[in-house]
Amino acid sequence: MKMLYSASEIARKVTELGDEISQAYRDQELFIVGILKGGFMFMSDLVRSIRIPMKIEFARLSSYGNADSPMGDVSIIDDIHEAVTGRHVLIVDDIMDTGHSLLAFKKHLEENGPASVRICTMIDKTVRREASISPDYYGFRIADGFVVGYGLDYAEKYRTLPELYVLETPETGGTPT
Repeated sequence: MKMLYSASEIARKVTELGDEISQAYRDQELFIVGILKGGFMFMSDLVRSIRIPMKIEFARLSSYGNADSPMGDVSIIDDIHEAVTGRHVLIVDDIMDTGHSLLAFKKHLEENGPASVRICTMIDKTVRREASISPDYYGFRIADGFVVGYGLDYAEKYRTLPELYVLETPETGGTPT
């Protein structure tokens, strides 16, 4: 594994994002929807950096399974349980890769009449983007590499690492270490 970003670099970036989001939504209440499981660490740190009123909810999507790339079909395993009508919604996730999952979920939320829906990800991975979508806010932009740590996993491993790493997988010509 090769370290991409240290815990201190991540903390600085999360604080910057919190300040930017607080400024963008000043004088408004924000409805934050975290995507489980990968986004939970990032979201936990991010909401503590946002200085405006907010409500928090979680959803769970599926498109990866134990693979290192999206399998195409996106399903909502656990949807949010509060109405988004008239609210400013911020979807928070660990990574935007092909964009299919977050685009599908964003469209799903937009069907219910929110005031706005934006996306914030820790990682914006651009090389495999297939959908016409980009995060409105992101921590780090990378071209390629399978990233683990800080909530991101490979087959449920490496999620609790406090840093972000690039991991070689069998699909990329290496063995996970």
